[in-house]
Amino acid sequence: MNFSALFITIIFTLLITSSLFAQDRQRIRDLGIHPGILPTGDWNAITDVTGVKVGHKTIIDGDDIRTGITAILPHSGNLFRERVPTAVYTGNGFGKALGFTQVQELGELETPIALTNTLSIFNVAHGVADYVLNQPGNENVRSVNPVVGETNDGFLNDIRQRVITVKDVYDAIEAAQTGPVAEGNVGAGTGTTSFGFKAGIGTSSRVIPEEHGGYTVGVLVQSNFGGILTVNGAPVGKELGNHYLASALGRPGTTAEAPEDTANHDADGSIMIVVATDAPVT
Repeated sequence: MNFSALFITIIFTLLITSSLFAQDRQRIRDLGIHPGILPTGDWNAITDVTGVKVGHKTIIDGDDIRTGITAILPHSGNLFRERVPTAVYTGNGFGKALGFTQVQELGELETPIALTNTLSIFNVAHGVADYVLNQPGNENVRSVNPVVGETNDGFLNDIRQRVITVKDVYDAIEAAQTGPVAEGNVGAGTGTTSFGFKAGIGTSSRVIPEEHGGYTVGVLVQSNFGGILTVNGAPVGKELGNHYLASALGRPGTTAEAPEDTANHDADGSIMIVVATDAPVT
């Protein structure tokens, strides 16, 4: 495989603060809603880009631990020895992302990309570095740049406990596979919320027409932000009265205030976006 044809972009924006897995629910296209004009790949996932693998480690314990790790691997080889072209775009620099400066300097990725919660980012970076250092062929490596992103899942997770271990990191990386990607309340999305709803991990892909190259673009997100939910142009959050100003404005058609559990959500938030493509980039 020509790994130089793979490009990963990581986007980070402003940071803030039910265990039903989303794969048990229908995806939006199963309901007859088809955003955009381009067709999807086979899985409508980032894994539609050849070689890309995704793995999750979901950690749910008692009433207060809802967190995890999501690992994205651009290929199955030795990433430190077979690096891929990479770029970073930072929408807002409030995040605790690790490893971005070397990517910006060299334009290369040498480890899996891991996503987790804000206070576990350091443990996860340690685990990613440990995994890479222990891969066959890396016995003499003395510097490694783990790339780890985060959002703050402290609304649903007791984030101060910092429960994630190096073993959890290995579990997420070793669980990575091609094909369908588990979405929603899994991995790094286990404790996240968006628009006043339970959020999590999401993914999709689009395929460019053959006359324009036939390339595939895949995206995976860890969503954890506020605002007003819009689905394919439909003002869902507004119609349901579920947004950050609902308590002040009341639900549509009524004078009653929205319940506290759906009304008190900031318009701010954070999202990690990983974009992969097989288009030739340098």
